[in-house]
Amino acid sequence: MKPNQTLEDDQRLRQVLRQWTVNPPLPPRFKEQVWQRIARSEAQPAPSLRGSLARLLEVVVPRPRFAFSYVAVLLVLGVAAGSLAAQAKTKRLDESLGLRYVQSLDPYRAGPSNP
Repeated sequence: MKPNQTLEDDQRLRQVLRQWTVNPPLPPRFKEQVWQRIARSEAQPAPSLRGSLARLLEVVVPRPRFAFSYVAVLLVLGVAAGSLAAQAKTKRLDESLGLRYVQSLDPYRAGPSNP
């Protein structure tokens, strides 16, 4: 704007700007596409449990506190499962070694059913 512009010119400019409207044309088949999107959103099936869990993890894991908790819980569960598996295998091994020892002392003992 020029410094010597009058107040009247400024008022005319403001009036023209207030009256100015832009009416862009809608894209072709706009209404049809809108109704198709509405139909698709209504027809979406209910989320499955797996999908819900995946969504929960997507939201929760990026947060450091929850990510640490999640990893800690998984680590504890893994250690517990490994410990239980090791105990079961050790028990089977102990029984097998005990049977072998008894059979080495008395070769006529057939198995665990004989006292």
